[in-house]
Amino acid sequence: MAKPVRRWIRVKELTREEKAAMGQRCDRFIAARLTPRFLPEIRPTQWNYPVALLGKWRGSKYSFITRYRSGWEDNAGEEFDSAWVRLDHDEECLTETRFHIMWHRHTGEWFPYHASATLEEALDMIENDPILQPHI
Repeated sequence: MAKPVRRWIRVKELTREEKAAMGQRCDRFIAARLTPRFLPEIRPTQWNYPVALLGKWRGSKYSFITRYRSGWEDNAGEEFDSAWVRLDHDEECLTETRFHIMWHRHTGEWFPYHASATLEEALDMIENDPILQPHI
């Protein structure tokens, strides 16, 4: 049996400063473009209802999240988060910072939607592509 071939790959990790700058850019995008369009006001219901759109880093992945509040009697006021799109850092792209755009399927799995986009391209796709928009 042949031994597996080892392959070394150079990767570019994001620094704290890069992540902070990108997080701020995404927060501004959410506040200026997504929230006014998809969640202009909070409308409490007797079921779960959206109260905020936000973003969060988790390792090298940035998730766009809808925060919901429960209106059910037994747990009224409790909140939970549900991500709808994620940007995975493309570590193999050494020349510039790029992301793989991941779409959250109804099955709970993340599905690769677009490969190797810049942050601005990714934000443009999230704003204009209905599949990548929050389902509120």
